[in-house]
Amino acid sequence: MEDLTKVRRVADYQFGKGAGEAIFPDEAGFKKSRTGRVSQVLLDGSRLATLKTDGRLTLSDLGGERLHSFLDAPRMRVEFGDESVPYLRDGRNGFAKFVECVDDEVRARDEVLVTGPDDSFVTTGRAELCAEEMRDFETGVAVLIR
Repeated sequence: MEDLTKVRRVADYQFGKGAGEAIFPDEAGFKKSRTGRVSQVLLDGSRLATLKTDGRLTLSDLGGERLHSFLDAPRMRVEFGDESVPYLRDGRNGFAKFVECVDDEVRARDEVLVTGPDDSFVTTGRAELCAEEMRDFETGVAVLIR
């Protein structure tokens, strides 16, 4: 239970109060490094998230879907147009010129939810630019897809 409390607290800090319980149910399991540190959080054998050595979580698509259901739009979202969605689903990065909408609070290096039109969940990624830069830039990677 101590590990579950820890990852829930990290999620609450990183994504907002209540996110920890939304992403990590009571039946979540853990994969630990050889030193005993939590490295991955699992649900029914599928990865929900990885706890990186810098103390931040990276989400799998399953973890991203759970967070997407919890957070109201546009919180932590970067929306891309229809033409980009197939490429993003294939794991290709999202470029700034294709960003349709972005949460004002997104900063570079934040874990973000990548969505298509009508807030449809696509995948998760790491913001490479802040929200303002995503809106203003015509070139460059906006979101590094996991």
